[in-house]
Amino acid sequence: MKSDVALHGVLLWVSLGFLAPLGILIIRISHREEGGSRRKVLLYLHVILQVLLVLLATSGAIMSIKSFENSFDNNHQRIGLALYGAVWVQAVIGFLRPLRGSKRRSTWYFLHWILGTLISLVGIINIYTGLEAYRKKISAKTRIWTILFTSQVSFMAFFYLFQDKWEYMQKQGVILGNIEPITPTNITAQSDDTQKVLVPEPCAKRNALRNLFD
Repeated sequence: MKSDVALHGVLLWVSLGFLAPLGILIIRISHREEGGSRRKVLLYLHVILQVLLVLLATSGAIMSIKSFENSFDNNHQRIGLALYGAVWVQAVIGFLRPLRGSKRRSTWYFLHWILGTLISLVGIINIYTGLEAYRKKISAKTRIWTILFTSQVSFMAFFYLFQDKWEYMQKQGVILGNIEPITPTNITAQSDDTQKVLVPEPCAKRNALRNLFD
């Protein structure tokens, strides 16, 4: 029982806790590519990872049905059942992608995006509920696994947020690079130039007085 539960957890961790958010990161990277072979490679990689996700999630669900008591009296089992159905719906939506420029493309994109995001977020939550259920059922320590999973999720979340800022940071570097840095030497030179402009010529002062009294 302990090994079956552990294998079930690993299958769902890899599928919903790792491959689902990884697929989101890869497709976001592909959107920044302006066509070409690299964008196609990233798109095919996204598809391959999501097919692997479906296969692993299905294996985990089959193992749960065959080996465990599924009374669905706890949140982990209920969420898991809903996730299993959502994963297959998402797979079908992905393969029914309309051609670019079609009127249905915007609706398809919104459904595929929102469902994929929900599967990833709820899947991560259900990993934590699964670790808690494992601790209660087997009386095993799960702190190390919780720390590892939290570290992985935190790193992927940081990378997700960093994607939006990387291009902005590069542009800031280019803009700032074209501006001459402010140094004490520059300030002194500017001050000297200002003083030179403000100090009147002696001859100009004498000429002004001569014009006044003549």
